[in-house]
Amino acid sequence: MGEYQVTAMDRVTLDIERGEFVAIMGASGSGKSTLLNVIGCLDRPSEGSCLLDGQDVCRLDNDALAGIRNRMIGFVFQNFCLLPRTTALENVELPLYYAPRCAPAARRKQATALLTRLGMADRLNHHPSELSGGQQQRVAIARALVNQPSVILADEPTGNLDSRSNREIMTLFQELNAGGITIVMVTHDRDVAAFAGRVITMRDGKIA
Repeated sequence: MGEYQVTAMDRVTLDIERGEFVAIMGASGSGKSTLLNVIGCLDRPSEGSCLLDGQDVCRLDNDALAGIRNRMIGFVFQNFCLLPRTTALENVELPLYYAPRCAPAARRKQATALLTRLGMADRLNHHPSELSGGQQQRVAIARALVNQPSVILADEPTGNLDSRSNREIMTLFQELNAGGITIVMVTHDRDVAAFAGRVITMRDGKIA
């Protein structure tokens, strides 16, 4: 930041095993979102390495990283990040446009099946503005799952939800994890973190 250097993460070392559900907690500025971005191949650390399924992703070029994100990682964000002028179904179909040899009929079938599984069968053709916060997050989760990723990375996924939707989404995450998907979630809410199997707390860029 100009002449001022910020150490976002300081000698952070951790292992997350396949099939775990891990919550990362910490105050604003503690480094938790930066850690999630490094795991998700969005940021590169200035030193060290990040191994994803045994491969050091820090050494890959941007095209290779994009391929890994599309094949292996699903992202869920606090503000949903849905395209406002497209329907729920079209939002979920979007990642499949970048999948090789995925025909339009196959995209539609796969996205419809996921939304139905997540209880959104009667909202396929609704736009985000016509959906509640919890419904929008379900669409976002379906979009994250559509490429059948190994890992879901969630950054404050319940931050904009009421308490009922909060619990519904976290129960859904537990069900997905029970099905074998690894979940790494950033949250500041201890009640939300309690749904995870392990909690990592960060403070001043370090694991506390």
